[in-house]
Formats: sequence, structure tokens, C-alpha cells
Amino acid sequence: MNIAYFLIPKSKVAFLYDDFTFRQGLEKMRHHGYTAIPVISRTGQYVGTVSEGDFLWHLLQNVQDDTQVLTIKEVETLQVRDILGADKYPCVHITVSMDDLLTSAMNQNFIPVIDDLGNFIGIVTRKDIIRYFSEKGKGQTSLPLVRRA
Repeated sequence: MNIAYFLIPKSKVAFLYDDFTFRQGLEKMRHHGYTAIPVISRTGQYVGTVSEGDFLWHLLQNVQDDTQVLTIKEVETLQVRDILGADKYPCVHITVSMDDLLTSAMNQNFIPVIDDLGNFIGIVTRKDIIRYFSEKGKGQTSLPLVRRA
């Protein structure tokens, strides 16, 4: 099965540019009601995914370092790329298998998809992957038995 069938294209996905300000990023996430959102460069390259936690941890880091709380002016100069942590939402290539996609979905709500040049082309949601495997499983005549110890 080709994952392009499940792909929500970039044109229908909310994302942030890596040069957006801290405030712009939070506002867009709040507007859409997301807890995590893909981040791309102005050239379309997938940079990572930023979560509410990344914003919060960055604010808390400043407090723990005994620096003053960020002012509105500082929040306007801080960019989304400055708060990106380790990418907890690794991307996959459009040619990935459904089994590999399922493995990725175990740890993330959505999977960013890139083309061969590293350009962000959309996402596949965990919901769609579960639906696919659920419908595929209904076609089986019997389910394997699971023994509990």
C-alpha cells in the first residue's frame, strides 16, 4: 500500500516556519488547538516538530538559569528554530512501508512525510494508520490467539 493514499498534503496542514517568532508559534498552535506542529524552513525543508512542551521548557530553562523571565520584546526576537529540541517526531520518506509507518505511529500522533529532497510534503495521522490496519484485520478469517502468563 502506498502511503500517499493516507497523506494529508502540506497545503492542508498547519505548520510553522523556523523563522517565526516564539509568540507567532504559540499563537498559531493555540489557534489550531494543536499540541505539536511541524516546522519547516522557508525553502520547504522539514526542520522538526515543536510541541507545547518545547515552548514551556524553554521558558522554564530561563527561570532555572536565574535569568529574568522573558519579556515581550525578547519573545519577539526568539525564533522557533531556537527552541527546537531533539526531534521526537522523526519524518519518513514517501516510499516508507506501512509496517514501518505503524512503528513510527506507536510513538507519535502524526508522522511528517518528506520527499527525496527532504522537502516537507505532508503528514500521516495515527488515526488513519490504525484505521488501515483495523480494516485490513477485518478481512482475516481468524485472529491469532494471545496467551497471557
